[in-house]
Amino acid sequence: MSVAGLKKQFHKASQLFSEKISGAEGTKLDDDFQDMERKIEITNKAVAELLSKATEYLQPNPAYRAKLGMLNTVSKIRGQVKTTGYPQTEGLLGDCMLRYGRELGEDSVFGTALMDVGESMKQMAEVKDSLDINVKQNFIDPLQLLQDKDLKEIGHHLKKLEGRRLDYDYKKKRLGKIPDEEVKQAVEKFEESKELAERSMFNFLENDIEQVSQLLVFIQSALDYHKQSTEILEDLQDKLQNRINIASSRPRQEFKPKPVIRTPLDVSHGQQQNGVSFSPSVKSTGSTLHLDQPCCQALFDFEPENEGELGFKEGDLITLTNQIDENCCGYPCVSWPVSSLPPSGLFLRVAFDKSLASFGRLFCMRLLKMYLFCIRVVCTYIHTYIYIYYIQSSSLLLHENV
Repeated sequence: MSVAGLKKQFHKASQLFSEKISGAEGTKLDDDFQDMERKIEITNKAVAELLSKATEYLQPNPAYRAKLGMLNTVSKIRGQVKTTGYPQTEGLLGDCMLRYGRELGEDSVFGTALMDVGESMKQMAEVKDSLDINVKQNFIDPLQLLQDKDLKEIGHHLKKLEGRRLDYDYKKKRLGKIPDEEVKQAVEKFEESKELAERSMFNFLENDIEQVSQLLVFIQSALDYHKQSTEILEDLQDKLQNRINIASSRPRQEFKPKPVIRTPLDVSHGQQQNGVSFSPSVKSTGSTLHLDQPCCQALFDFEPENEGELGFKEGDLITLTNQIDENCCGYPCVSWPVSSLPPSGLFLRVAFDKSLASFGRLFCMRLLKMYLFCIRVVCTYIHTYIYIYYIQSSSLLLHENV
């Protein structure tokens, strides 16, 4: 910056300081100019807030707006023309309804109704997308251009006018100390800036019919959206009412319980073999089962190997139905008559095999613990021996040095 420029900036700062601090009065502009300046300032604030609120109206979710802004910026950096669209709430709800409606199937009345509503919601999402495009092209973009071009140009003229006014007021108060030529030049520049600013504000305010046209386009787009949405919802209402009428007129079906399908290996309820009755699995609730006949609950599964043997699953209830005499062999939870034992000593063999297996596991665990204990004792002994050897060697070395 030149010396003259620095000098002019100093004059402006000095005059501004005297007006703000000392209360000095500057050059007053006419009322018409001040009224136009006030309207321009309000219009500038209104356009800035309208842009923000219109975007929120079309895209309510701030998180999605931020995500889309980031994705579109990355696409521009990469040179990609296609931009990511905003996920409409109607479309998200429609996808959810369609997914679960298909899972329920066409046999379900609720499932078919969900698919009808989901398709209507998808149509409303498409209509909302067209509303976004129309409002952005015919309302938001013109307002953005108005803010970036016309209002910005008017703001530049007003700012330049304020600087020249401060320079003029500073030189006017110092007549005699400042050459008349500089004062005259300051007056000419001030009047020139005032004329430019006043003309630009006047032209803008006279052409505000353009802003009204943009508002009209916005309202027409919103009206078209609501009309199409109303048509879609009315059609959906008729479909749902028809489905209700059809479902109401359909004869109701009675519930018929179906028997449980059993495999050939299963034993039917109440079947007796060798004086033993078998019934399916019974879940114990912690209380004692009160039965008229001796019974037990199977602790493990058994597959029959020979003819006449009884097969059962873990948890099945086995009832003793035939007892010849008092000579019975005992087993936890059940007593069996000797003469009515299943062939091949079924319960004794299974119990013995299971007990032998449990004993083998217990024996192996005990043997492993003893082995580990012996290893620990040997390691402790070796560690103690090494420590004593180290102490003795250190003592010998110390004695030799002395």
